[in-house]
Amino acid sequence: MDSHSPTDLSAFVKAYDVRGLVGSQLTPEVVTALAAGFVDEVGAAGTDVVVGHDMRDSSPEFAAAFSVGATARGANVVSIGLCSTDETYFASGRFGAPAAMFTASHNPATYNGIKFSRSGAQGISFDTGLKGIRDRAEAYLKSGVPEVEAPGTPRAVDVLTDYAAYLRSLVDLAGIRPIRVVVDAGNGMGGMTVPAVLGTAAGLPALPIEIIPMYFELDGTFPNHEANPLDPANIVDLQTAVIEHGADLGLAFDGDADRCFVVDEKGNAVTPSAVAAIVALREIQRVRAVQPEGDITVLHNLITSRIVAETIEGAGAIAVRTRVGHSLIKDEMAATGAIFGGEHSAHYYFRDFWGADNGMLAAMHLLAEYGSHEGAMSALSERYTPYATSGEINSTVTDVPGAYARIVESFRGASTLDEFDGLTVTGIVDQNEPFWWFNVRPSNTEPLLRLNVEGATPAAMERIRDRVLGLIRA
Repeated sequence: MDSHSPTDLSAFVKAYDVRGLVGSQLTPEVVTALAAGFVDEVGAAGTDVVVGHDMRDSSPEFAAAFSVGATARGANVVSIGLCSTDETYFASGRFGAPAAMFTASHNPATYNGIKFSRSGAQGISFDTGLKGIRDRAEAYLKSGVPEVEAPGTPRAVDVLTDYAAYLRSLVDLAGIRPIRVVVDAGNGMGGMTVPAVLGTAAGLPALPIEIIPMYFELDGTFPNHEANPLDPANIVDLQTAVIEHGADLGLAFDGDADRCFVVDEKGNAVTPSAVAAIVALREIQRVRAVQPEGDITVLHNLITSRIVAETIEGAGAIAVRTRVGHSLIKDEMAATGAIFGGEHSAHYYFRDFWGADNGMLAAMHLLAEYGSHEGAMSALSERYTPYATSGEINSTVTDVPGAYARIVESFRGASTLDEFDGLTVTGIVDQNEPFWWFNVRPSNTEPLLRLNVEGATPAAMERIRDRVLGLIRA
């Protein structure tokens, strides 16, 4: 089949979701076929399927096209309308139904996509259902979507108030000291969920939190900046506003509001690893209070700072290292019974949220921790940022095996190597050698190698960073 054929979906059915260009890749016809394939793949005929969408211009049309395909194959579509991705996880868990969310997360306005879940907010990756959905959809694009004998029916349900109330039941913010917080929603769905969860827009009682809003207007053209807080350029406005308003801290959400990034009162970024360590400790302490005996497991992906595993183990819990990727971690959450999981990319997973990720819930934990003690956000952040990290550095590489071979040869004997996810190299510590580690992973979609380095000191990190970059780019 020609790779540019309209019935070849492999170009935009990715490892963990669907993500493509509106019009040339994603069209209503393609979405209808994907919906039919999804219902067949997860066996949803005769049951409910939740459908939600973000504020992108194409999202309502795509959600409607999805309903056509899903009902034709026998599913009852429960439309929750405009929502964040974690609202669809909430609905999937609360209703015990598979779900589809229309969003391209932090991607530019020309993109859209679909995040699928099985019943109970369980993830679907390429190997656990997405390939089957794609193959079925390609067949339907050729032959048309046949209607079953008993087609489903659509109905609309509003879940925002229940979602907000549920999150508040998990983290009590009523008794914290007054906090002033700048929130940059990036014209994404945080503009709707933040006033509902942290404010009074959903009819819940006021909290001792003053929200200073930035870019809360829902606008899928992203007129102010891309809704991608992982790029430092996109939190500059937030950093400036926190200082100008004398705020205690700032929060930035991505387009579908399932990831949350934090800056302190000085405008400095708080690393996702520090947030993961803080939330992990709170969750361990909460569970231990009602479960004094027995094992408690917490997940962290292999790129998070060493402080995350040290915090987990220091609190008497078991730290389990995972590969990168939200579907993989959701599977691990279920397999291990973990109470929490954290990623370097600011995805945070909670057992009490059906094992799914929820940036708002992580933000609430951080606000609760900060608001329950004296001291500045910068001091709290520094406590959980004892080591120096490089951040993710991307290099274009045409010969990935060659680059790997150069790295292995260079570090042989003075380090340990593993290939659990990419290549992780850990220095053998002695009196003259402070600890360091690095991970090199190839991109799934581009000819890139991604490098992350951490060291006990800035000098140790920079030395290893520059050495590895020299080998990668040789």
